[in-house]
Amino acid sequence: DHRYQHRSKMMKSLLIAAAFLLCAPEQTTAFAPGLRVQSAADIADASAFASPLVGTGASDGLVHASLSAFAGSISKSQQSTTTALFMGWGPEPEWSPATIAGTEVACPSGTCVSVTCTVSPDLVEEYKIPGQYVQVKRPGSEDSPLFLAIASPPSPEAGNVIEFLIKRTENNAWITDASAGSGVEISQVMGGGFPMEENLEGFKYDFPTQNILLFANGSGIAPIRSAIESGQLGIGGGRTCRLYYGVATPDDMPYAEKFAEWEAAGVEVVPVISRPEKVAGGWSGRTGYVQNALEEDGVPIPRNSGALLCGVKGMCESVRDIMEKAGTFEGRILTNF
Repeated sequence: DHRYQHRSKMMKSLLIAAAFLLCAPEQTTAFAPGLRVQSAADIADASAFASPLVGTGASDGLVHASLSAFAGSISKSQQSTTTALFMGWGPEPEWSPATIAGTEVACPSGTCVSVTCTVSPDLVEEYKIPGQYVQVKRPGSEDSPLFLAIASPPSPEAGNVIEFLIKRTENNAWITDASAGSGVEISQVMGGGFPMEENLEGFKYDFPTQNILLFANGSGIAPIRSAIESGQLGIGGGRTCRLYYGVATPDDMPYAEKFAEWEAAGVEVVPVISRPEKVAGGWSGRTGYVQNALEEDGVPIPRNSGALLCGVKGMCESVRDIMEKAGTFEGRILTNF
């Protein structure tokens, strides 16, 4: 019995190590409940989220879920066929019907699409904290569902409509190009979202947070937008907030039309462009990557600063490292998984 338990622990450790060491960024995704194998193309559909542990290169991020997550990817060297083995745990989805209320291109390049869905009142009631997510699939489909962070803020004024921000891939046109009135199936609200009240308020870490930094790239802005517009950040009254938002070019930047509104609400918006050479007429703003901008600016009041992160692996890891070295409490650097 002792030897069996020892072997089990060793096997578990090896699986976890393999998941992180073998996965190229573009091949990884977070676990969904159950065990299944799916194609690399399907994995890209999960790009509504990002995690500091798993992320994508070409797509903008992967699932943030409250359930424990890691991903394994097995790739035949330099071949186009890639498979990924999923072993996970967490609540099974409870499916209910929903209707596409509309779709709209979310940025000039068309790489991201805003999708609104009419859902049940119960689902709206379940959505309490920015960063929570749902699973969405075609009615009757056996394909793997999409994991989508809810981009609209939790609000009783929203009626029965919620919004997503989805990066286009070759496999998700069924939702990004859906006509109004199309039916989908949607799960219950999942995950704990960004644990802001627990970690940013009160005296758990020194004094209540005085400065909040937000970090996102690509479609990872979806749950950050929810946090900004929810009012749960508690901006004002001495608390400041700055958003670092990275994309390749300004044409790839969803929600640019909201920046003035966010600034008026107390959020300083810092767009960061990684491909300024592609911008017609040039770009006079910040360039490089989100983590570079943070490194240049430094972390104000590190002990009383907190952060919300949603983006690709490299960005999240670098931001966390910079903030922790500056003196920010680890527990105040929040993700929504």
